[in-house]
Amino acid sequence: MNEEEFYRVYSKYLQRKYGEKVYKLPINLPVTCPNRDGCVGTGGCIFCGEVGAGFENLSNTISVREQLKKNMDYIRRRYNAHKFIAYFQNFTNTYTDIDTFKMYIQEAVVEDIVEISISTRPDCISDRYLKFLSDIKKNHKIEITVELGLQTVNYHTLEKVNRGHTLGEFLDSFIRIKKFGFEVCTHLILNLPWDNMTDVVENSKVLSALSVDSVKLHSLYVVKNTILEDMLINNEIKLISKDEYVKRVITFLEYLNKDIVVQRLIGRAPQDNTIFVNWNTSWWKIKDEIISKMHKKQTYQGIKCDYLNGKALNQFRK
Repeated sequence: MNEEEFYRVYSKYLQRKYGEKVYKLPINLPVTCPNRDGCVGTGGCIFCGEVGAGFENLSNTISVREQLKKNMDYIRRRYNAHKFIAYFQNFTNTYTDIDTFKMYIQEAVVEDIVEISISTRPDCISDRYLKFLSDIKKNHKIEITVELGLQTVNYHTLEKVNRGHTLGEFLDSFIRIKKFGFEVCTHLILNLPWDNMTDVVENSKVLSALSVDSVKLHSLYVVKNTILEDMLINNEIKLISKDEYVKRVITFLEYLNKDIVVQRLIGRAPQDNTIFVNWNTSWWKIKDEIISKMHKKQTYQGIKCDYLNGKALNQFRK
């Protein structure tokens, strides 16, 4: 089956935008997060391990340019690639002083990099940093995407997972980023223990109402030596089943505006550092199951996106 029949696929979006297949190259910076170092909290999110999310990254002791060179050389040889995205992935990549931030970004301005993607938190966005990125885009003809880790619109759940911010900060950062003309990708976790299907639908509605450019879905995994591990062992939380996760993803897509690009349906994690990840099932098998069930159900992204632009007034329209 062609997955584009069911949702707007990121790889195809990039191919149309840049005229050929584009490869995303992860960059690992020696940064942390404000809810780890005491600025807004300590300990980090309850699901985040010591290495963050960048378990496949090169060492952050290597310069940005050297990380890019190593990854580009490998991808070029293996896939005959020509265009790349420099992806500042792990932890909070705008959480540093402005001069250091400028240095990191400028190191990523190299030949064949067509886009810079920066993963960060909603409370680590300011006009000063965005103005610099705007100059990079203008002067070097490089597209800029900011990836915001929201995880859920449920602010009660955000407090429980120790995010250190709520929906308000996300809305502020989104508005500021769009003011500078950058694309925004929002990260969500659809199986947080305190969220239910109502939250899944509301996630979709909020992102659709904002017209975010893309969304990246994660599945919650339990990393060793985290607060989340302790909570699971002590039966303080319950994890949903794989079937329920599949159902949540499908429902999310049904309510999501058809124009929003879907970068990912499920995340990955190293087995040796977790006590739970993806129900002991390969990520691609779960993805195939989602697509298969959407096909069987004859549903697709946006089929239930009828709530925008004054739904209650539809009865008066001819």
